[in-house]
Amino acid sequence: MKKAVVLYSGGLDSTTCMAIARDQGFATYALSFAYGQRHTVELAKAREYAPLIGAEEHMVIEVNLRQMGGSALTGDIEVPKDGAGDEAIPVTYVPARNTIFLSFALGWAEVLGASDIFIGVNALDYSGYPDCRPEFIEAFQQLAKLATKAGIEGNPYRIQAPLINLSKAQIIQTGLALGVDYRFTHSCYDPTAEGLSCGHCDSCRLRLKGFAEAGCEDPVAYVGCG
Repeated sequence: MKKAVVLYSGGLDSTTCMAIARDQGFATYALSFAYGQRHTVELAKAREYAPLIGAEEHMVIEVNLRQMGGSALTGDIEVPKDGAGDEAIPVTYVPARNTIFLSFALGWAEVLGASDIFIGVNALDYSGYPDCRPEFIEAFQQLAKLATKAGIEGNPYRIQAPLINLSKAQIIQTGLALGVDYRFTHSCYDPTAEGLSCGHCDSCRLRLKGFAEAGCEDPVAYVGCG
């Protein structure tokens, strides 16, 4: 089977992306990051579900972005709730995160002999992060062509972003059609110590909106529910 590295956070989008890669016939190699994020429960979900969804291997890389801070996810900044905040790019944006993650994925792809890297970025139902746009994906693919042995030898990498033009509801419907069990995913930016989703951060709100528009119930537990 042809190989692909899949950036895999344990969230709804990256899990759907993994299922799509598998459906396309790729042997998937899941890559997650312990980057100092406050919502480390996503890593536990990623470790639990990666083998169940068919990952050939699951690598977790430690890169402590908390040392730099600059985000509500990696610093002592409050996570906005219920749409709070007037900034075009919210404080939950982690500076250069997808650039860093894709760079690691590119390195592993070279080692594996994989020509495809999947990332679950989305430019419709998203929080306005600059590194989730088609322009960013296109630019990184060009970088990969210039910066790697395979690229300069005429075997360029493909950065695949199959969710980029889908709504959250469409992503969920796609995943369900491919057999994704969303109980094993986590999206909340500010979960409780027990791992319950807050239901009010941007990520929770987008997720809940997506499930409602898809006509089905979100199977994960939220604070004050169940």
